[in-house]
Amino acid sequence: MNLRKIYYFLSPKLRLVVRRLFYFPIDLLNIFRLNKTQLSPPKGKIFTGSGDFLKQGETFLNHFIDLGNLMPEHNVLDIGSGIGRMAIPLTKYLSQEGKYEGFDIVKTGVKWCQKNITPKFPNFNFTHLNLKNSLYNLSTNQEASKIKFPYQDNSFDLIILTSVFTHMLPDDVENYLQEISRVLKSSGKCFCTFFILSKELKNTNSSFNFAFNKGNYSLMDEKVPEANVAYKNDYLNTIISNAGLKVKSEHFGYWSGKQKSESLSFQDVLILEKQ
Repeated sequence: MNLRKIYYFLSPKLRLVVRRLFYFPIDLLNIFRLNKTQLSPPKGKIFTGSGDFLKQGETFLNHFIDLGNLMPEHNVLDIGSGIGRMAIPLTKYLSQEGKYEGFDIVKTGVKWCQKNITPKFPNFNFTHLNLKNSLYNLSTNQEASKIKFPYQDNSFDLIILTSVFTHMLPDDVENYLQEISRVLKSSGKCFCTFFILSKELKNTNSSFNFAFNKGNYSLMDEKVPEANVAYKNDYLNTIISNAGLKVKSEHFGYWSGKQKSESLSFQDVLILEKQ
């Protein structure tokens, strides 16, 4: 059993506890080492992937500017805001005229952001939505397929979802796309990541395989369905169009074995806009 399988075997709450214990010595040392003015959560509280937390955020900020046409005065919606990976670099970029709204289903991440980011940047708001997800939250039966985002129509210039649709099943994805279309301005962009199953790109990465074919999508682990979800390209194009959106550009990632130097990110990136 590899480490990923062991991780998925644990409950969502236990995964957070194990991570806190594992990184406790490092976090304890960092209390004395880190610049007190630097915004950065303890490693033990980070639940949004591996790698350099701050560097990843800075890299994505550049993508938001280059591909999402992000300007300092824009309104941004961060769906799956986690523990501030995208919000922290945006605090250095958005002006006081700009606005940031983020929501997440993991309460600990939202609470950290509310405590550490919002007091310093009042135009940054974080909301907890208690939605069921087999990877992150089993404390509720409220379904993402039925949720309405707590925002007005045509509110945002840029909507971002990094490693969100990769942990969602079809009904939930379809509803989120409909809601994105509703709250996105007519001139706005949506920056979102997927694992896309394409006929043109074969998966040659044997360590990252979606073995369980469910038709329009495939799973990495049947016991934890939302651990990692990959979608067929044709299906994605259909549900994106049904939501009143269209793909402006696509950038395939290196998760499937593509050369890292030729890829924008590990996951596949789609830039969406209204039809």
